[in-house]
Amino acid sequence: MNENDLRVIKTKKALHHALLALLKTSSLESISVSTLCREASINRGTFYLHYKDIATLFDEHLQHLLKDLEESYYEPYRHVSRLVPHQLDPSTIRIFHHVKKYQQFYEVVFDRKSSLSYYYSLFEKIKELMGQSTSVYSLGERDLSFLIAYQANAIMGLLIQWSEDGFTRSPEFMNEQLSYLLKPQSWESQDKG
Repeated sequence: MNENDLRVIKTKKALHHALLALLKTSSLESISVSTLCREASINRGTFYLHYKDIATLFDEHLQHLLKDLEESYYEPYRHVSRLVPHQLDPSTIRIFHHVKKYQQFYEVVFDRKSSLSYYYSLFEKIKELMGQSTSVYSLGERDLSFLIAYQANAIMGLLIQWSEDGFTRSPEFMNEQLSYLLKPQSWESQDKG
């Protein structure tokens, strides 16, 4: 099967959209192939031509999303020889653009009724990316895993708040917020003013 065939691309796109629509109201385990195919307007044979089961479809979607997340995360690193967080140029931040692009998925991830496995898949990926990008820093006797966990939770917190606000703010606004929060003097100047 040619993965670049427009019919294959269109079919897979329809299945991905249908899966996300169904995940808003049902758990992954409770979605049947028949229901998914009805939602995607395809037949079961076409589904099985591409996927073994619904979990395989979800895994494909998640892997594609995590690859895009990784590319978005590393975008600021492409513009500097060494990234200094408090000097981060907001225009180079791409993680919020990624979330907006995949908003339908993130609405499912951050829904309080959703499986925590979606949340933890995302959280672990962010920790992995931070681990790879911060391994060059020396913290002396401090444990780098705590710094990574702290930073990953901070990013997740921003994403959750953005989701709770209905993703109404632009990615550019969120870039500015993150940039502001990374500047140590931003909090100190508030206290003095």
